[in-house]
This record gives sequence, C-alpha cells and structure tokens, in this order.
Amino acid sequence: MLNKALIENVLSAALTTGGDFSEVFVEDRYTNNMLHQGGRLEKSLSGRDFGVGIRIFKGLQSVYAYTNEFTEEGLLKAARAAAQAIEGNNTEKNIVLPMEKQSLLSSHPIQFMPASVEKSRKLAVLRNANEIVTNYDSSISQAILRLREEEQHVLIANSEGTFAEDKRVRSLLAITAVASDGNDMQTGSYGPGAHKGFEFIEGLDLNHYAKEAARSAVTMLHADPAPSGKFPVILDNEFGGVIFHEACGHGLEASSVAKNNSVFANMEGEKVASDFVTYIDDGTLTNEWGSINIDDEGEKARKNVLIENGILKGYMIDKFNGRRMEAASTGSGRRESYKFAPTSRMTNTYIAPGKSTPEEIIADTEYGIYAKYMGGGSVEPATGDYNFAINEAYLVKNGKIDKPLRGATLIGNGAKTIQKVDMVGNNLGHGAGMCGASSGSIPVNVGQPMLRVSEITVGGREAK
Repeated sequence: MLNKALIENVLSAALTTGGDFSEVFVEDRYTNNMLHQGGRLEKSLSGRDFGVGIRIFKGLQSVYAYTNEFTEEGLLKAARAAAQAIEGNNTEKNIVLPMEKQSLLSSHPIQFMPASVEKSRKLAVLRNANEIVTNYDSSISQAILRLREEEQHVLIANSEGTFAEDKRVRSLLAITAVASDGNDMQTGSYGPGAHKGFEFIEGLDLNHYAKEAARSAVTMLHADPAPSGKFPVILDNEFGGVIFHEACGHGLEASSVAKNNSVFANMEGEKVASDFVTYIDDGTLTNEWGSINIDDEGEKARKNVLIENGILKGYMIDKFNGRRMEAASTGSGRRESYKFAPTSRMTNTYIAPGKSTPEEIIADTEYGIYAKYMGGGSVEPATGDYNFAINEAYLVKNGKIDKPLRGATLIGNGAKTIQKVDMVGNNLGHGAGMCGASSGSIPVNVGQPMLRVSEITVGGREAK
C-alpha cells in the first residue's frame, strides 16, 4: 500500500483547480477461479491486480480517474489530469485535513487465506462434488463446478481526513447439475458463498448442496408446464429474496433516489409496503458473502433499516449522492475495483423474519404457486416493473404442495408486490449472488424467510 505522505500529496494535487473533496482508493487484489466440467478440471486461473483510483468533487460535479502507475510521479500526474476536468477557477485553495489511520476490528475472522492453500486441496473438493452430483441419478448428464476466491486489500483516504485499510476475503462454490432424458434437458444449481477463506469451501456440506442441485434438475426434468394467470405466490427463503433485491432494493439506492428515478423517491415516512414487511440492508453480518468492515469510501459498515412494518425509513446513501440529497452516507458506497467510481449499493439485503411457519403458509394457501428456487430476470429501475423466471416451481392445492411445474415466470411491479405480502415466515435465509450496476459487479446477499404474495401474474404455458 502507499505511504501517508504520498497520499497527502496526491489528494492536494487533485484539489489544485478548485475541487472541494478528493479521494484516493488503492487496491491490491488476488483472484483464483477454477472450472471443473465433464469430470475434469477445465480451467484454473489465478492472478493479481493493483491500481489506484482518484476522485474529485466540486459541488455536484464529480470526476474519476484511475491508473496502474503507483510511483509518485505517475500518481501526481493522474491527479492533476483529473483536476483539469473540474470546471471553474481555483478562487479558493482547498486543503487536505490531517489524516489519522482508523483502527478497524474485523467482524469476519479468516482461517485460511485462499492464496496460501494448495490447488490440490481445492481440486479435491471439486472432484468430490462432481462425484455426488453425477451419482445422484442416471439422468444426470453433467456436473459443472466453479470455485471463486478473492483476497482484496484496500486503502481509502480522502481530503476530509479519512485514512483506512481493509482486507476482504471471499469464497464461493457454484454447483450446477444437468439432467437429460434424451429429448429434454434441465438444470439445477446451488452457489453457497461467504466472507471467509478456504475453511468455508472445505467445510461445506457437499452432500447437501450437490444433492440439492441434482435433485432440482431431475425434478424439473419430469415437471408439467406451469399455468398462466394471477395467483397467490409463495416465495421460498434464501435466494427467493432476489425479486425484492431487484424490484425494490435498487429503488432504495441513492443513485436512483437522488435523481427522482425511483418510485420510492421523496416517500420517507410513508407507507410503501404491507405491515408484514421490514426490509433491511446490513453489511455487518458476520462472515456473510455481502458483508464489509468499511465501504469503498471508508465509511464503517452498518445496519440500515429501509422499511419498517411497511413504513419507508430511509435509503442507502453514498457520499456523492448524499450531496444531492443533503444527507449523510449510510456506509453504502461500493465498487467492483479501482476501475470504478463508487456509488450506493446493497450489501446483505433481506426481509426480516415474521411469525408464521412455512407449514402454516402452505396450509393457508388454497390454490397458488410455490417458487422454491428463483432464476434470473429483468427490472425497469424507474418503474420497478419486473419479469423473473422460476427455476423450480410447484402447484399448491388445498393447502398442500402438489406437482412440480416448469416454464413459470413472475410478472409484476416491485412497489405493488411488496404491498401484497400477506404472510411472512420465521425461517430467514441468505443466498449469495453478484449484482451489476454503474460501479461494476459486487458480491451481495439476498435474503428472506418464506413469504406469500396475495397475487402475482404468472406466465406459463397453460391456462388455469
């Protein structure tokens, strides 16, 4: 990492044309990616990347530059070049406040750094998972296993006196099972991840995760076409939360709210959801995939209650959009790497548990759709309109789970859907994923207990 004197010089150089805030983001990142497919290791790539990002504010103007050059001459050149993009004259010399290094106590203990572990140990896990998937059923034609590991060391300093360092370590194993009967092919997947080292991968219950991916693929191979119409929909816990992440979470980020590009803009204190819904973004959860000690602007992670019992309480705010909103940062400024300027992003976002059991929710549903595993989808951020595939669905009939269904999609509006949640379970779970936006692709958790929405339009192949 860079020394304090050099960083102070870079921050000062960035303010020479009249900027009122400057920031330096230093990143040293190690990554390892392994792909095991068709019974063999197809790819194993490790690498290291180092770079520095420089950001300048003047009022509501923002400039960002980055470089791989980390000599004093190269960094000062990049800072001065970025400063030239600031409009106006340097009528008042802005100063860099004295910096004191923050003392950070990590909430995410790590036992084995990924880079220190032999690849033979990692390959053994992949081979074990492959064997479990392929031996599950004769219809399993292939297992696809992806191991993703990352060590990210960052230093963040700014002209307001922030000087902080952090080490983020993440590990994820994505398991995909492919089932085929000669005429049709279906997939099932599971991708557990955590803010942990190799101890997470080596400690996974592969019998559970690998068999669950295989079971889902085999089940969907023999499923009936889903009906079309408007139905009560039961969304299972863990990754079921992706629908609210996409259709509501992004609408609560300051990057949308500050520009009035969100259906939730200017609605603090108003009722925006059902009484059953408390929606939280919490970057402090120990060792969770989306957790952080500090955000990518040097702000400490925190628990942000966004919606409480249906009432909108606040937003996820970064420094720049906080200027537009005249509001303080909520520790929500995140970015993929030094190549991106940060903006407001989610960490671990979830609907808080309710009082119903999963059995009670199903028993209370006379006719509807049970979405066990959600797939991908698309959302229009300005309106919240969404379209999501269900990877594994079932018909619910007379309070019981009936036959499996495939080809189902959920079509609706996030702001309206969250108002129609009428039962929330007590089995909160989190699912690991990657979220893409203007500041790149970042690790996030989506989560919820099982819950029921009184009505969603379901697109399927057959009418009810």
